[in-house]
Amino acid sequence: MFNKMISGTVRGIDGIEVQVEVDISSGLPTFEMVGYLSSEVKEAKERVRTALRNSGYVLPPKRITVNLSPADLKKEGSAFDLPIAIAILTSLGYIHKQKTSSYFAVGELSLDGKINPIQGVLPLVDFAKKRGLKSCIVPEQNQLEGCVVKGIDVYGFSHLKEVVDFLNEVDKRNPVPFDEKSYFEQGGEEYDFKDVVGQESIKRAVEIAVAGRHNLLLEGPPGAGKSMIAKRIPSIMPDLTLEESLELTKIYSISGLLGKKDGLLTKRPFRAPHHTSSQFSIVGGGRIPKPGEISLAHHGVLFLDEMPEFSRSALEIMRQPLEDGKITLSRVNASCEFPANFMLVAAMNPCPCGYFPDYNRCSCTPNMIQKYQNKISQPLLDRIDINMFVEPVGIENLQKEKKGEGSKQMKARVEKAHEIQRKRYKNCSFSYNGQMTPKEIGRFVKIKPEHEPLLKTMLEKYKLSARAYHRILKVARTIADLEQSETIETQHLIEAVSYRRLSGERE
Repeated sequence: MFNKMISGTVRGIDGIEVQVEVDISSGLPTFEMVGYLSSEVKEAKERVRTALRNSGYVLPPKRITVNLSPADLKKEGSAFDLPIAIAILTSLGYIHKQKTSSYFAVGELSLDGKINPIQGVLPLVDFAKKRGLKSCIVPEQNQLEGCVVKGIDVYGFSHLKEVVDFLNEVDKRNPVPFDEKSYFEQGGEEYDFKDVVGQESIKRAVEIAVAGRHNLLLEGPPGAGKSMIAKRIPSIMPDLTLEESLELTKIYSISGLLGKKDGLLTKRPFRAPHHTSSQFSIVGGGRIPKPGEISLAHHGVLFLDEMPEFSRSALEIMRQPLEDGKITLSRVNASCEFPANFMLVAAMNPCPCGYFPDYNRCSCTPNMIQKYQNKISQPLLDRIDINMFVEPVGIENLQKEKKGEGSKQMKARVEKAHEIQRKRYKNCSFSYNGQMTPKEIGRFVKIKPEHEPLLKTMLEKYKLSARAYHRILKVARTIADLEQSETIETQHLIEAVSYRRLSGERE
């Protein structure tokens, strides 16, 4: 008696097919599992055998062989419990054989037959759809996550007996519905820029950074509002599209970070790892690589507070992902690629005590200040387009009842700028001004001849390098887009240069 069930495993953010083959034949009573299995998969035979018995299904004294194919792919996790049980029951005649051929199944079994949730259901269901299957069986607690994939019916179950009754058409239930509109009904933002007072120039810089997807560095003394401003940046970013939301949800699904009631992530992520985080927690890793903070911040914001306190290796390892928008992690057992298209926002103090250049409060020596600022390498700074010094807010501003402009108005302008850029770069591999290379800057950023003396004067006055020159042009292009101007004018260039306001500029 032979039967086969289709299941899968996850590599990177994509699903890979695994065929669960079961053969039951005469011979000494054994239960063998083969197919390059990890220890948790080898233990499945005890979970499955006990779950079957406690669910009322008796295994005959025969030779049971389970093969997970392909044999050269390492099988990890507990998601194969359910398809193994279904394949065994089909071989024994408890389930009609023809019913299982068009189903994809994943799930972990408890010893009493209950089906427990697993990680990575969304990419697995997405794979099943691409494989051409029509129906998918998943744990009940993962059904909201799985049903967001269009074009395949998803059924959630809490017990093995429910699955058997369903496949035998005793339990005639409908697939889990997906209401896209209800998922994308955005609630009110937790943070709003109207709560930020006395920092209008910084709010303007943040708006420009988001409009062009420019990386942003805020420097200033403690209590100036750097973290407060950073937390509000997602509130002015355009809403996620369905495609972006699915990609982001896949990442959180395989990381086990989706809540029980979260079927689809509809808000842009804001990740703020502590400065003691290792380089592997930042970029991802492990024997079978899993996503790190840069991937969890995909389509959102990665905020590095107290940036110089991060280890040098944790900062330098981000340089390539900042350029490529993805990261490839290679290990002996697997090589996985994870998306990492995020906006970097960093905050730092100007010196160890935090109060430079206020010599009435700062007690740091020039050597201490230089050593502290040199913790951030120049190649990493080269990937940050906007640098701003955040001045402390005076008590007279804090006592004002009138609040500044809110996130809603800022977001509307950002969305218009994004639309302009999408049309301009529709035939390119990038979508935003901040992603342009020097070659692309020469193609899309045209400077009027009368502006060249001004640029030359600014470069000489502020001693800016060629890299800084290109960053200024990208920011000027974004400023012009916010004003819906086809050409870059003098005021756009002057404002772009002003966003180089660090206390210790290094070029």
